[in-house]
Amino acid sequence: VINPGALTHYSYAVHDALAAVDVPAVEVHISNVREREEWRRHSVVAPACVHTIYGRGISGYRWSIRHLVELAAWPFTSVAYGSDDDQVGDLRVPKTPPPHPVVIVIHGGFWRHAWTRDIMDAAAVDLSRRGWATWNLEYRRVGLGGGWPATLNDVAAAMDHVPRLADEHDLDASSVVVLGHSAGGQLALWAAGRHRLRGDDPGHNPKVRPIRAVGLAPVTDLAAGARDGIGRGAVEDFLRRTPAEGPDRYEAASPTGLLPLGVPQVIVHGDADDEVPVSMSLAYADAAAVAGDDVRLKILEDTDHYSIIEPRSAAWPAVVDAVGAPPA
Repeated sequence: VINPGALTHYSYAVHDALAAVDVPAVEVHISNVREREEWRRHSVVAPACVHTIYGRGISGYRWSIRHLVELAAWPFTSVAYGSDDDQVGDLRVPKTPPPHPVVIVIHGGFWRHAWTRDIMDAAAVDLSRRGWATWNLEYRRVGLGGGWPATLNDVAAAMDHVPRLADEHDLDASSVVVLGHSAGGQLALWAAGRHRLRGDDPGHNPKVRPIRAVGLAPVTDLAAGARDGIGRGAVEDFLRRTPAEGPDRYEAASPTGLLPLGVPQVIVHGDADDEVPVSMSLAYADAAAVAGDDVRLKILEDTDHYSIIEPRSAAWPAVVDAVGAPPA
């Protein structure tokens, strides 16, 4: 784990030293360098590292160590689904006989670019140990080309890439579960229901329908999220306008607005969540059931926003149950 400081921007010596050592390295920056001066946004060290983490304060060091631990536990193959650097996912294939059923994993972070797919590493590793192939997606986020409609288009493109992914890696494209946490939960449920979108909405006409959608503390109603101020203006930043300026976007991007999804859903939410209110999941599950969807809601006692993506936590068995056993 290395924080190159000012050497980040010009020290090819640091780059060459890292490249010459046969161990993976993670580059860390405490501040959000992508939102500072232009010259601070470029790193000559990053190409010699397996990942770069920035903008998470000193906790970035802990996230870096976690990434290296999970990389050592279960290496992955990065598979692109588009031409942008962020249109990629980390594929982990189980050791069971193929073809392998798939869990598409979508991270949260309120759609902001400082949060990347590394936060779902541990979840992906554990599910792969249980017999699932996991494809841990990255997508364009707010501040780096993401937001409406690019982020939604990326998730749609990744889902539509699954048949090709299956052909190339001996996966079962007919057994796909989509799982997302927080803002990733919004994206996962949206991906499951996007067949209900109009022709002029991003991501309509899907090639793949998942067998199940799992939302972990999901943001299911973007208008309510904007009203409640979740993520300190994250919803407005994601959709690039307030509900009053563009209610159609809030409807088209909200899982609530797409009900009934026509796909079995499991929602898992902690009652001690101070990032996404549990009331949102309660309202969503009620609305989904009224609309005729097969939906299960699990409210976990004394569980915060992040415990449900930590396999070492008491909350994790509920997530494993939500995903289900790999089809025989």
